[in-house]
Amino acid sequence: MSDFADADHAGGDNPRRLHVYNGGFLWQRRLRRILSLAGYRVSLGRPDATGLIGVWGQSPYAARGEAMAARTSAGLLRVEDAFLRSLHPGRAGEPPFGLVLDRTGVHFDGRTPSDLETLLKTHPLDDTALLDRARGAMARMAEAHLSKYSATRLDLPLPRPGYVLLIDQTRGDASVRASGADRNRFLEMLFVAQEENPGARIVLKTHPETGAGYRPGHYEAGDASDRITLFDAPVSPWQLLDGAVAVYTVSSQMGFEAILAGHRPRVFGQPFYAGWGLTEDEMPVYRRQRSLTRAQLFAAAMILYPRWYDPAQDRLCQIEEVLGHLEAQTRAWREDRAGWVASGMRMWKRAPLQHFFGREARVIYEDDAVKACEITKKTHRRHMCWAGRAQGDVVRVEDGFLRSRGLGAELIPPLSLVLDPVGIYYDPTRPSQLETLIARRASGLRPDQIERSRRILTRLTASGLSKYNLSGDLPTLPRGRCILVPGQVEDDASILTGAGQVNTNQALLQAARDANPDAVLIWKPHPDVVAGLRKGHVNNAAQWADITLENADMGALLRQVDEVWTMTSLTGFEALLRGCKVTVLGAPFYAGWGLTRDLGPVPARRSAGPRPTLEALVHAALIDYPRYHDPITRSPCPIEVIVDRLETGAIPRPGPFNRTVSKLQGLFASQAHLWRR
Repeated sequence: MSDFADADHAGGDNPRRLHVYNGGFLWQRRLRRILSLAGYRVSLGRPDATGLIGVWGQSPYAARGEAMAARTSAGLLRVEDAFLRSLHPGRAGEPPFGLVLDRTGVHFDGRTPSDLETLLKTHPLDDTALLDRARGAMARMAEAHLSKYSATRLDLPLPRPGYVLLIDQTRGDASVRASGADRNRFLEMLFVAQEENPGARIVLKTHPETGAGYRPGHYEAGDASDRITLFDAPVSPWQLLDGAVAVYTVSSQMGFEAILAGHRPRVFGQPFYAGWGLTEDEMPVYRRQRSLTRAQLFAAAMILYPRWYDPAQDRLCQIEEVLGHLEAQTRAWREDRAGWVASGMRMWKRAPLQHFFGREARVIYEDDAVKACEITKKTHRRHMCWAGRAQGDVVRVEDGFLRSRGLGAELIPPLSLVLDPVGIYYDPTRPSQLETLIARRASGLRPDQIERSRRILTRLTASGLSKYNLSGDLPTLPRGRCILVPGQVEDDASILTGAGQVNTNQALLQAARDANPDAVLIWKPHPDVVAGLRKGHVNNAAQWADITLENADMGALLRQVDEVWTMTSLTGFEALLRGCKVTVLGAPFYAGWGLTRDLGPVPARRSAGPRPTLEALVHAALIDYPRYHDPITRSPCPIEVIVDRLETGAIPRPGPFNRTVSKLQGLFASQAHLWRR
C-alpha cells in the first residue's frame, strides 16, 4: 500500500469528501470502493476553499472539475488507473486492480511535476527490502507475461528476432497530447528509427485498444513496406521486447516495460519513466536530473505510488497480492479462451468445472470420447477428461492438493484442480507436467519465490491445513517413536499406477511393522473408506498397529508424529511440509527427488538434474501446478486466497441434494468410482 501523501486525508472512519463532476466516479463501483478504502468519500455539490475535487487524469471531463477548482480554490485530486490494470482495457468494462491518486499533477504529463515525479526525485529508494520486492515483482511480471492489459497470447507467431520495435498509441490519448505529439511525431519517430538502424527490419506494434477495435492508432497500413511491418497480434509485450534490438516510443507504458526488460528505449515524449538515466530522451525534462536503477524506478512507480486493491478480501493491498490475482486470471484466460469439450465427467462435477473453466466460453459436455474429439476438431476447442477416465491425447483433470473442507466422495466441490496436458501427477509410468515443474524449480528459485513458498508453508502448518481439512479429536498418543501409516483407497488410480509390490493397506501396515518393530504405529484409514464409500478396509489392523484413528485432524496429527510410511498418499507430501521423515513404498509425485526415503519403483528420470529443495517442491506443487477458484468471488485466484478461506471457514457448503446423492452413491461404491482422490 502506498505510504506517500497519506497525511493529507483522513482514514476510513473519517473519510474526506471528494467532489466529482464525472458520472464515472458514481457508477463505477470498484473505483468508488478503492477511493473509499483510501480515505475519500465520493460526493456531489460545490466544495468550499478547503475542499477537494476529484477528476479523471486529463480526460475531457476533467475540465469540469478544474473549472470548479478555479472558482472555489479547492484542491484537485487526479485519479488514473495503476500500471497493472486488468486483463482487458477499461473500455471492455473490466474494473482496475488499482489506482494512482495524485495531488500535484498527473504522471504522464511531464510539463508539470506530479507526486510520482517527486517520489522519483526525492525518495531515498535505498531500502534493501523495498528494492528486493521490486526485483521480485519485476521478475513475476516477466515470467507470467503481465502488462497493463494482460489478456495476451503466448501461442501466436512472432516476428523473427532482430527487429527494431516502434510502439504505437491510440489517437487522442491523454499521454500523447501531454507530450504535444500527433501522427507527425510518430512518423518522425519512424523516420529516425530507419535512419539510426539502416537496413533493419522494423515492427510497428499497435495498441491493444486498436487491435480490439476501440480506438485507431497513429500508424496506418500505408506506413508498412517490405521491411516495415504493422503488427497487431495480441502477443505478450515481453515476447516482443525479447526479440527487439532497439525500442522507440512516444509515451507508451510499454516503454516502461522495455526498461524492465533490459532495453534503453528512445523516447519522443515525456512519460514518467523518462529523464532518470534509463532512456534516450528526445524531449528532456530538465527538472529530472537523478540517475536511477530499474529496481528504483519500479519501486516508486509500482510499489509506493499506486493504491492496489485485493478483490477477494475487499481491502487495499500490496503489489504482490495483485500479481497473484493477475497471474491466476491471466492463466485462466489463456487456457480457457478457446473453450473446452469435457468428457468422462460425472453430473455433479459439471457445475464446479463450469466455474473453473467456463468463464470465457461455456464448457461443452460429451460423454462419448469419440464424439468429444470430433467436436474439438470442428470448434477448435480443447478436450479435457477426468484423469482416471482419460485415454489418448487429452488434457487430464484432477483435484489439486489443497482441495476442500470435506470429502470429494461426499460431493464437496473442489477449491483447486489441475490441468495436465502431458500426463497426470499420480501416474509415474509416464512423465507429467508436475514433474517438469519440479525439475524446473529445482534449477533455482528467486529470493521472492523462496519467501513466498516459506510463507505458504508457515500458514499451512500453523493452521493445520491439509487436502480435505476434516475435523476430529486427537487423543493422547502413546510414548515412543510414532509412525503414522495413512490408509488409501485401494482401487484409487494412484495405487493402480504408482504402487509397487506393496499395494494394499494390509501389506503397507505389515511392511511398516516389520521394519519398525519397536515403534508406535498409528493407523489412520482413509476417510472415504471409513465413510463406506471406497475400497480399502483392513479387518485386523490391531495386529500391526498400536492405535487406530479414524476421524483425527490430519494437520494436528502430523505435528505429533516422527515419521510417515505410505504407498502413494498425499499425506506423505503433507508430512514433508511439516518436517517429518517420509518413507515411500510406491512412486508418488514427491518421491525420487531426494526428499524422501524411497523403497518403491521410482522413475529413473527423476534422479537426473538438480535436487529440489522443499521450497522448490512447494512452489511447483502448490503454486505452479494447480488452478484455484475462490468460492466467494467465483473467480480464479492465487493459493493465498484459498488458504484465507480455509482458515476462516468462509466456504459455502453444498446443499441437501448433494448430500443425498452422496449417500446413494455410497450404496453402490463397489460399482461407482467417484472422484479419484
